[in-house]
Amino acid sequence: MSKEKGKTQNKKRKLTRQEKKQIDALIRQSKGDGKPHTAQDSIPFERMYKDGICRLANGRYSKCIEFEDINYQLAQPDDKTAIFEALCDMYNSFDASISVQLSLISRHANKDDFKNSITIAPQNDDFDSIRAEYTEMLRTQLERGNNGLIKTKFLTFTVEAKDIRSARARLARIETDTLNHFKVIGAAARVLDGKQRLEVLHGLFHPDGERFNFAWEWLPVSGLSVKDFIAPSSFRFGDGRMFQMGGKFGAVSFLQIVAPELSDRMLADFMEAENGIVVNLHIQSIDHNEAIKTIKRKITDLDKMKIEEQKKAVRSGYDMDIIPSDLATFGSEAKNLLQDLQSRNERMFLLTFLVVNMADTKRKLENDVFAAAGIAQKNNCALTRLDYQQEAGLMSSVPLGENLIPIQRGLTTSSTAIFIPFITQELFQTGAALYYGLNALSNNMILCDRKQLKNPNGLILGTPGSGKSFAAKREMTNAFLITDDDIIICDPEAEYFSLVQRLDGQVIRLSPTGKGIDGKPQYVNPMDINLNYSEDDSPLALKSDFILSLCELVIGGKEGLQPVDKTVIDRAVRNVYRPFLADPDPEKMPILGDLYNELLKQPEPEAARIAAALELYVSGSLNVFNHRTNVELNNRLVCFDIKQLGKQLKKLGMLIVQDQVWNRVTVNRAERKSTRYFMDEFHLLLKEEQTAAYSVEIWKRFRKWGGIPTAITQNVKDLLASREVENIFGATR
Repeated sequence: MSKEKGKTQNKKRKLTRQEKKQIDALIRQSKGDGKPHTAQDSIPFERMYKDGICRLANGRYSKCIEFEDINYQLAQPDDKTAIFEALCDMYNSFDASISVQLSLISRHANKDDFKNSITIAPQNDDFDSIRAEYTEMLRTQLERGNNGLIKTKFLTFTVEAKDIRSARARLARIETDTLNHFKVIGAAARVLDGKQRLEVLHGLFHPDGERFNFAWEWLPVSGLSVKDFIAPSSFRFGDGRMFQMGGKFGAVSFLQIVAPELSDRMLADFMEAENGIVVNLHIQSIDHNEAIKTIKRKITDLDKMKIEEQKKAVRSGYDMDIIPSDLATFGSEAKNLLQDLQSRNERMFLLTFLVVNMADTKRKLENDVFAAAGIAQKNNCALTRLDYQQEAGLMSSVPLGENLIPIQRGLTTSSTAIFIPFITQELFQTGAALYYGLNALSNNMILCDRKQLKNPNGLILGTPGSGKSFAAKREMTNAFLITDDDIIICDPEAEYFSLVQRLDGQVIRLSPTGKGIDGKPQYVNPMDINLNYSEDDSPLALKSDFILSLCELVIGGKEGLQPVDKTVIDRAVRNVYRPFLADPDPEKMPILGDLYNELLKQPEPEAARIAAALELYVSGSLNVFNHRTNVELNNRLVCFDIKQLGKQLKKLGMLIVQDQVWNRVTVNRAERKSTRYFMDEFHLLLKEEQTAAYSVEIWKRFRKWGGIPTAITQNVKDLLASREVENIFGATR
């Protein structure tokens, strides 16, 4: 009985037709129909790792590098060639197993953020009206340019791997090589982590500038996936020629490259679109040997067709050299291509060029697509809409490394690299950034905080009437309104008086009579020193250098100071300052007359000669600098008006003002405060060797001590004639 029961249990029962239908329905329900039903399903990646690696379908992994722009369009021809060759080398470094996607994205930024970045907040003082007027000017300039658009550039590379571990090792090697290539090109680059890549995707799917809010810790608690944080409210791909993404209309087109020659300005022209655009180049390298074999086969096929045409010509009774022109053209081009691959550093690539336009209305979208098509037409190419492939085109235009469009064009390395992704370097910093005008190429605002640069020193050069003084006044006003920096001006032509007076600054007029603007005496002592004058234990070393420069201006002559002269002056300086350094009382501060008397005490005949030269400035008619300082220099905006000093005293006055500024810099350094110094007619200080050497020394020291010097001159020829000009330019970049 038990055996029969066991046989009955082991016997398989056939399913009925109804049961089979139910099982098939359940399988289909679990697998799905392979079509995306939500906005999240349309985004073609499986997982985003925290380190920035993204897993795509079919065991493919990608990583993304963001790189900055460089000044390519303004570069010299030799520099352009070097950039182009470096780009060729980078593309050649990618073998056939690596897919590369070059993404150039121009999208609208958050309007509130941009307005806040240029708004000067009121400070409840007498200058709030000026701040409001200056802010209005900045907003007008912002509307004139394209600063409402954020332009970013990405390079995404994709490899196949059996698991994340092997993919991570391979992507790390490619990442290192690619960063080195960008370093050679001169473009700053950084690898994006997972959150940064998600933020880029969020920006593309929310083109109006909606803020991105995400943290990895939110995923387990919320039960959401990363796609939920980046996906738009909806996708609609029902129309075959356009799509809807949230409240935006968009269209994806591909570039048909039919031009015999391409311009390196094509990408720049596309990126100058007023309403934002997304340009993507999918670049797939072909195995070098396979490419050569393929071209050889094509040449063989063309030769065979040529022979057939020649046979047909003989049978028809006309000259066998008369063959179709296309056949002759294709044959010669194929042979030239083979020669390039075999004898030059060229490889073959398959290129897919995609352009995405987005707008608020269908009419505006059609206008934008028409404008983009005009750019393609100008370069003898055609921009064609991706009919019924809008979803695949859009997902191929996000920097994931996934190309879902099979439309490809074969190009060599140099033909691929001619799509130069560099235009001009933008400078739009935030914080205490000052306005410096508009970029000549992009027409965008230039906002820069010189304290954030490698070196804050500046030069304003230009021909007469080109606006040097206006640029300097604008920077002074801007710095006064948004920073607490001290501002000191050396004014040889008395042209900053009105500005300084409006900002409640102090004007110190130095003249041979010693009378200031109000008729009262105004003196500045060139012998002033404070104990923080130098980093050394003794502040006398740098002060002695200044007095040597002063004496060189006083003595004059082609040869300047001789070694013995310098020794005598240095000894006298140390003797003069000894009482003050022992007891730093302002009443004991030496003046030029004390140095004169000390020189007379020295036994060397050179000392008497130097003292005789100083006599004019001590007891003679030009003794304006032989007095103790009687003006207060505590105002944060001080202008030294030296116009009335005349030709004889102007250089001396500029040097003494420079020394007073250095005193102010040393005091402010202890208070952690910056000092901005504007000096007009700077070339005058570089004519004498000792004066030039001292000015360069100060110029180099300013940065470390919190000084921000700006030199202004129209005499570029005189500036370049100085031996020290290389040091000036070297310390100003």
